[in-house]
Amino acid sequence: MSDVEQVDALVIGAGVVGLAVARALALAGREVMVLEREAGIGTGTSSRNSEVIHAGIYYPTGSLKAQLCVEGKHALYAYCGERGVAHSRCGKLIVANTASQRAALPSILEKAHANGVNDLRLLDREQARHLEPALDCMAAVHSPSTGIVDSHGLMLALQADLEHAGGMVACHAGVEHLSATSAGIDLHTQDGTHLRARTVVNAAGLSACDLARRIAGLHERHIPQPWFAKGNYFTLSGRAPFKHLIYPAPEPDKHLAGLGVHLTLDLGGQAKFGPDVQWVDAADDLQVDPARGDAFYAEVRRYWPGLPDGALQPGYAGMRPKISGPHEPAADFLIQGPATHGVAGLVNLFGIESPGLTSCLAIAQRVVAALT
Repeated sequence: MSDVEQVDALVIGAGVVGLAVARALALAGREVMVLEREAGIGTGTSSRNSEVIHAGIYYPTGSLKAQLCVEGKHALYAYCGERGVAHSRCGKLIVANTASQRAALPSILEKAHANGVNDLRLLDREQARHLEPALDCMAAVHSPSTGIVDSHGLMLALQADLEHAGGMVACHAGVEHLSATSAGIDLHTQDGTHLRARTVVNAAGLSACDLARRIAGLHERHIPQPWFAKGNYFTLSGRAPFKHLIYPAPEPDKHLAGLGVHLTLDLGGQAKFGPDVQWVDAADDLQVDPARGDAFYAEVRRYWPGLPDGALQPGYAGMRPKISGPHEPAADFLIQGPATHGVAGLVNLFGIESPGLTSCLAIAQRVVAALT
């Protein structure tokens, strides 16, 4: 075992949220090291999602998801513009194809307005088809501030800012266990390195709950039960006839474990569909079952009847790090600082699923505030 190395602030996990937190701490004058167990940054949830900049429409009013999505959206667009990170404010249509979906569209506008999103517009069928001629729907909501971002380019920019401010990222640095002491938080990595930090931020994503269980001195009542909701994506062969993202309107009587099988575009205009919601037992269950494609065809053809047979190919899967189960309302972000659990210098980030990418810069500011 090596001697103890003193470090001011450690962030565990080099996904988009961990990097944003580390950057914010470094810009606040802290000495920061990020520990990442994989070979590179952002190999988990941060690289297995839809890369959407969300507007902040669906989340319960007053929730952290609602607040930080709206704050984060504005901050993210500004940051991407300043740093030259590829992005597009392409907008999205939330489309209704059933009477109950159509009846619920005005409530979407009301919830969005309560969350501070005031640019939505209700469209009838003809107005929606004027924007997207290939679309079939009864009515739609247009969200002009929804967009897409190059998530890896964003993470590289955050890492560059961190390093410019004197911080660093250490890969192949899996954490074995931690313990809260009067002198700080002691941390042991899998290669035997022993670090002592004044501040530790658990931004381990899918592993955040497991990591928290390995913090001696943190009471187990503060550690939520993790759940894993896999999201499968299928990619489209050929070009899609859409310029906007297309989302099915939520059914009013269903919990929002996901936002339905939607169409998203990458910055090159290539379309993908997903994610669906498949509850699984393990965070590394990332194989896409081609047989799930049958359900994708049925869902997509509700709003795009012209989807050709054989056009969908299994793409990739992501995993939502949930802290609520299959039959529960979606849990809020949990930014848990010393005021809650009593461990000086420790912040745990639990349940940072969508809209975590959109919210990353705003989450970072909340973490800094929780430590001051």
